[in-house]
Amino acid sequence: MTKIKAFIQDNVLGTVLCFVIAVVCWFLATIEISSFHFEIIGAPVFAILIGMAVTAVFPKLAGSGRVKGGIQFTSKKVLQYAVVLLGFGLNLGQIAQVGAQSLPVILSTVSISLLTAFLLYKLLRMDKKVSCLIGVGSSICGGSAIAATAPVIGADDEEVAQSISVIFLFNVLAALIFPTFGHDVLQLSADGFALFAGTAVNDTSSVTAAASTADGLYGTGSAILDGATIVKLTRTLAIIPITLILALYRTAKAKKAGGSGTKVSVKKIFPFFILFFIAASVVTTVAGALGVDAAVFTPLKTLSKFFIVMAMAAIGLNTNLVRLVKSGGKPILTGFCCWAMITAISLAMQKALQLW
Repeated sequence: MTKIKAFIQDNVLGTVLCFVIAVVCWFLATIEISSFHFEIIGAPVFAILIGMAVTAVFPKLAGSGRVKGGIQFTSKKVLQYAVVLLGFGLNLGQIAQVGAQSLPVILSTVSISLLTAFLLYKLLRMDKKVSCLIGVGSSICGGSAIAATAPVIGADDEEVAQSISVIFLFNVLAALIFPTFGHDVLQLSADGFALFAGTAVNDTSSVTAAASTADGLYGTGSAILDGATIVKLTRTLAIIPITLILALYRTAKAKKAGGSGTKVSVKKIFPFFILFFIAASVVTTVAGALGVDAAVFTPLKTLSKFFIVMAMAAIGLNTNLVRLVKSGGKPILTGFCCWAMITAISLAMQKALQLW
């Protein structure tokens, strides 16, 4: 009981602060002004920006003993809870049936993004963790992938904020440009655009925005949105092997750095929350096979999204805006190159597989 009381005293104020910011950002993302949907920007990005703004105005707030514990708890633990709950949005059976056709394109785009990020990390001598997060975020599913990867590689809040900011920039560009580009310039079929949006747009919210706009241009109801969502969910599964590989790499590196007699705590490095993520997706799949309505899991999926917004608020509160802007050149270039390569490879693979 004493431990619970101490935990509440240490964490409640900071957690409530992140919760309040998250609520504000959640509603900001629902606003539409002159046909521009703020959903394209996304509540997580609003949360980071507002968190950074609060810290810029009150620079000592995040380091204050009254809120520091809650902010750290939210940016670490709540972020992991969000990833676990994300699994309830993945029906592996449905993905296997519908997403199989997109698998070669997904594997190609994921590979090229990671390779591009690695090469630019070497060429530009940029921060290793930021480079990794941008590569993973670009190739898999934006903020969710960054959220899953950050604890595995030990990235700090500023590195996460920088990576999310870069991903956000190209998310917005893709959501605004791709529908007209795909429909009028490339003249993709509806199925082709669904595959293009699902593989070449980073974050789920931006995939939704781009696909919904395309449905309007093609007059296909919600067919493109449905197809792009399945492709995107298939792509999300790449979180599992990539985080596990990174965890094993980090463990091996820690042992090597410490010498042959060094004991490395696997518990501290291994992303056990990813196992719960897998378990959640298995539960969803089994429930679907038994005829359970997928809507049962909708509250958990919504809670996952809200937890991510809370975590991004905490990360924003822990981020120095001036330092972030000063170090932004190389990460933006990396994000652009990853985005450009993913776009090119997605279209090239469709051509090669005669899907376009």
